[in-house]
This record gives sequence, structure tokens and C-alpha cells, in this order.
Amino acid sequence: MSYITANGLQIWCERRGEGEPLLFISGSGSDLRNKPGPLDGPLAKQFDMVAYDQRGLGRTDKPDGPYTMGDYAEDAAGLLDELDWATANVVGVSFGGMVAQELAVRHPERVRKLVLCCTSPGGEGGASYPLHTLVGMDPADQARQMIPISDIRHDAIWQAANPDAFKMMFDLRTSDPFANEPRRAMGAELQLLARKDLDTWDRLPSITAPTLICGGLYDGIALPETQQRMADRIPNARLRMFEGGHMFLIQDRAAFPAITEFLQAP
Repeated sequence: MSYITANGLQIWCERRGEGEPLLFISGSGSDLRNKPGPLDGPLAKQFDMVAYDQRGLGRTDKPDGPYTMGDYAEDAAGLLDELDWATANVVGVSFGGMVAQELAVRHPERVRKLVLCCTSPGGEGGASYPLHTLVGMDPADQARQMIPISDIRHDAIWQAANPDAFKMMFDLRTSDPFANEPRRAMGAELQLLARKDLDTWDRLPSITAPTLICGGLYDGIALPETQQRMADRIPNARLRMFEGGHMFLIQDRAAFPAITEFLQAP
């Protein structure tokens, strides 16, 4: 665990495992202090894996905005430089998948294999749910709105039939032990505002890395049809859909083995 100076920022990184290099790029609002995190999962047992808090989040610097998707991609490229990784496998989840797309179209020579999970390209390819419209909303109201969108099976009928599971999801979405940290709310908002301007659609054909697109069959944030469009648009891409919503990585036990198999294949 350490800070790495990249692209003019102090970026908090954590590294674990052995094997081929793997850069993991997390989603909106992610903070490596929240456990379990990406380095507690199965990928860190198979790869030399680095995860990090993105600009505006966690223990990484929170400069004044605005932030752009290009900024996030150059942060990732700067980390590769500082890690002395000429190339690496890249896994991006949700917002991290947007950053990974931008990285792969700007620096195709740096990405060995690319995994895009529950994400969207914007533009004519389709955007993910506009999370920036939730800025300023009461956390409880936000949780009630997003739970049945994150997984479209979790509607009012399901919530009434599964009160304990619903409460666990609700509590997870409304608790933030670091909410009062200086500039935290500002950084999270600036990330969402950068996200709304994503548009890699016209540039996706320039991605040269073998690519795996992964999505959840019941995801109302990054829609299944958007995953298909990306798979059709990116050369040498394949699509795998899994049982689950936006959190399919922890809902379907087949997801991580499929990603590992793809990354380790010759």
C-alpha cells in the first residue's frame, strides 16, 4: 500500500498477488478502505494486481474540477508508467470500464487484454443510467430509487417478499464512514459530472486488445443491449452475460472464473 505520483496527483494504490500485471479500475465512488474490496477477490490470487482510488475519491488527491474522462485515462496511463509496466491486462468495472475504454483508445499499445464489466460507451452506443442526476438527493431516497434499477428484479414486490435482503442493500447504500472527510462530496460529484460526458463510441474500433465484455442480465444501469453493441463495435471482442444486475460479479459465481480464463488464455 502506497502513494504513487502520477499525472500530477498523489494516487493511493494497493498491490497484491503474483503473475501477469493487472490494473483494476473501480466504479463510481469507490474507496479501497471499504472492505471487501477488489484485492480481496479471486483476481488477486491469479495476477500481480494493482487497484487504486481514482482522482477525487478515497485517499487520492481531490483537485479542483472539472474532471474529464481524459483525465481519468491519463491517471491510469501514468500509473502504468510509475509501476514500470509497459503493458498490462486491464479490468474496468462500471465507471472503471468507461475509464478503461478511454485508456484503450488513447493508449492501445499499453493494454494486453481488456475486460469491460457493466459499463457503457456513451454517444450513439448508449449511456449508463445518469447518476449525476442523483447529486444532492437524500441518501435514503437515492437508495430506494437505485436498488430496483441496479437489478430490475428487485422491484417493490421483491422488496416486500425479501425484507432482510432489501435492508442489507439499503444499509450498504446509505452508510459512508468517510462522508465527512474534506472535499469528499466534491470529488464524488466531479466524478459523476465527468461520467455524463463520456463518448467513446466512434473510437471503439481503434481498440486493439482482445476484449471481453461482461454484463448482468438484469442490469438497469448498464443495459444488456448496450453490452451487445460494444461487443459488436470492438474488434476481437466477445460477450458474456451473467445472472445478476449491476453487481453480477458478486451475484454469479461463474463471473470471475470466466474473466480469469479469458485473461490467462494464450
